[in-house]
Amino acid sequence: MSIIGIQGHLLEVTVVGCYKLKDTEWISRQDPYVCLEYASSKFRTRTCTDGGKNPTFQEKFTFSLIEGLRELNVVVWNSNTVTYDDFIGSGKIQLHKVLSEGYDDCSWPLQTKTGRHAGEVRLILHYANAKPLTLAVLFIAEASNELCSISSTIRSPVRPQVSMYSTPPPAAYGTHYPPPTNANAALLAYGSYPTSSAAYPADPYPPQPAAYPPPYPQPSAYPPPPYAQPSAYPPPPYPPPPHASPYYPPGPFPGIYPRPPY
Repeated sequence: MSIIGIQGHLLEVTVVGCYKLKDTEWISRQDPYVCLEYASSKFRTRTCTDGGKNPTFQEKFTFSLIEGLRELNVVVWNSNTVTYDDFIGSGKIQLHKVLSEGYDDCSWPLQTKTGRHAGEVRLILHYANAKPLTLAVLFIAEASNELCSISSTIRSPVRPQVSMYSTPPPAAYGTHYPPPTNANAALLAYGSYPTSSAAYPADPYPPQPAAYPPPYPQPSAYPPPPYAQPSAYPPPPYPPPPHASPYYPPGPFPGIYPRPPY
């Protein structure tokens, strides 16, 4: 927001009071007062007798603004009768907000000579010429924005819409396959493979004989009995009588072998 053109305009400064000031007195209460300085203009408030740490002033001063100077100096002193006045603290008041918005009401910090906190001072700043200037600047800014948008619309040519694909994109799935041939149609109609063997290659191996001769003679219905059936009853006594064993050669002595013991 522009604040150009403040030369000679008036700025009203009201000193409301101070808060939590540094106490420079040991026995009695201090008597503070405030000094304002802008360029060569200097003003001083009345002395708040026994004001202590929180004096109240409520005094208004008017300054003539200077182009390029956006700062106001403030100094707080303690008034003494016999000795020199005691320095309490000082600060710098920035005028950017009041010059751009026309009003500023806030407390500003004070510092000692060593940079320590020395309290706060409350000022009310008023600049009467801020609102007309602000409205004019806003109107000019809005008009320039509209002109810029119109000129950019006129200068920018309408670009044709170019597809990102060199060829048309494929259709939906299931519709871009070729139609089935006659053989495939026949397969789809019957749901099975063709029964003709002409489509398959010839078998490279010779044909196998129809049947092989049986390697063994066919067994009869019932197997033959392994032993002869006894033909008489009662059965022979046990143990059977000794006889020549086919597994031993005949002995030199006639008779039954082995010979019975004597």
